[in-house]
Amino acid sequence: MVKTPNRLDAERAATLALEALAFLAAEQDVFQRFADLTGLDPASARARAGEPEFLVSVLDFLLSDEALLLDFCQGTSGDPRLVHLARHALGGR
Repeated sequence: MVKTPNRLDAERAATLALEALAFLAAEQDVFQRFADLTGLDPASARARAGEPEFLVSVLDFLLSDEALLLDFCQGTSGDPRLVHLARHALGGR
């Protein structure tokens, strides 16, 4: 059993958020819902992908839908708690 860390550094958190963005982008309907909520099109999302505030919005979106969160975690062999830790590392809450 792999132990989940208690903290993530900003670099690992950003990497996880970018993986989440790629996951969202791979599902057209899901990405459209994200785009509708954020007002961003795919080009704008790509342009802002390096901004911590944008990455927080990606993680918030993922965390707002438990089924989507679990799908992401299954696809990455990750623990949902890592998404929460990444959100905290990038957004401070």
